[in-house]
Amino acid sequence: MSGTARTPPEHAIVVGCGPVGMVLALALRRCGMRVTLLERESEPIEDQRAAAIQPSSLEMLHALGIVDEIRERGLISPTFHYRDRVSGELVAEFDFSVLADMTEFPFVIQYEQFKLVETIIRKIADDADVRLRFSCEVTGLDQDADSVTAVFRNEDEKEERLRADWLVGCDGYGSVVRRAAGIEFVGFTYPERFVKIGSDFDFLAAGQALCIRNFFSDPEEWCNLFKVNGYGPPGIWRTVFPTRLDETPEDCLSERSIQGRLQKFFPKTGDYNIIYAGIYDVHQRVAETFRKGRILLAGDAAHVNNPIGGLGMNGGIHDAIGLAKALGSVSEGASDALLDSYSRQRHKAQMDGVQATSMANKKLMEARDPAVRRRQLDDVRRTAEDPARHRAYCLNAGMYTSLEQASTVA
Repeated sequence: MSGTARTPPEHAIVVGCGPVGMVLALALRRCGMRVTLLERESEPIEDQRAAAIQPSSLEMLHALGIVDEIRERGLISPTFHYRDRVSGELVAEFDFSVLADMTEFPFVIQYEQFKLVETIIRKIADDADVRLRFSCEVTGLDQDADSVTAVFRNEDEKEERLRADWLVGCDGYGSVVRRAAGIEFVGFTYPERFVKIGSDFDFLAAGQALCIRNFFSDPEEWCNLFKVNGYGPPGIWRTVFPTRLDETPEDCLSERSIQGRLQKFFPKTGDYNIIYAGIYDVHQRVAETFRKGRILLAGDAAHVNNPIGGLGMNGGIHDAIGLAKALGSVSEGASDALLDSYSRQRHKAQMDGVQATSMANKKLMEARDPAVRRRQLDDVRRTAEDPARHRAYCLNAGMYTSLEQASTVA
């Protein structure tokens, strides 16, 4: 029997099975590539950080066939509030419904990142061309003109080497891939930490005129308050506060401190029932490049920002979709210069979009000078009241603007 042997599809290694790594794996499979995911943990972690999926990201996830489950299990939030914690005033309400003429998803869905990971794992469970390997910690990388090799300690505590056409680091802030590639992580770390507290206390039932996503400006202690479904009814209300510079993690996470913060925010009879609490460092950093040869970066391995506004995970989802499109085209014979374009475009989206917006959001929350606070809050109020500015604000918050900025880069 004669014929030409079929060339096997290109193979990509994705390091890290968080939400960005999983979205990338699913998107690469849609492009016909084989994927191996390497995750150092023994199972998917229940990370309680990112939860907001913006309208632009919902469009991308819809194309991957997973939005129906997200919509069914998540909380739909068309509006978000800016409030002045000092006066108790509602400063502005923004409504993504103003974008209903351009998207099927004129809202945010609150869907915790670990649930997004679970959704995609179920989606790829029966796909023989996706290998998901836990307890595999990458320790080094080698690459040449034709391939890249991951060196890792496998589930049997033995060193293993795996060769592929491409390797993508989706392994978070402390990315082993980024460090092994010698890529600089440019930016800064804030002096204060953030503390996140989850409680099943129902602020809406308590008569608060809130929506699902709320941002409270306060020169002494700003607060973000938003709801997720958690593990089922009644759901979980998450609060995020800045820590004091002299506050140790132990003091911050003590029962006295946790209850004190919540009671100061909303006094009530009796203690709050605490579901979880955690403290974390906060950074504004972007990798100098998202590509070095056959090694690429996406998500928190490539960029991190403060979480005010819910932009970080979404930026990573945008990375994953853009990179999968580029790698899919390269695997079909296009020039790998597309991967340099990916790097430049996503760097642009971060610097001019996510980084700038998240830093502006933080400044709005924490401004101390009374004149500056008044000017900032008045500007937000006027923006919400003006239809054209309201729409532009929602386009930026929904991350359409950063995508448009990126598209201008070749």
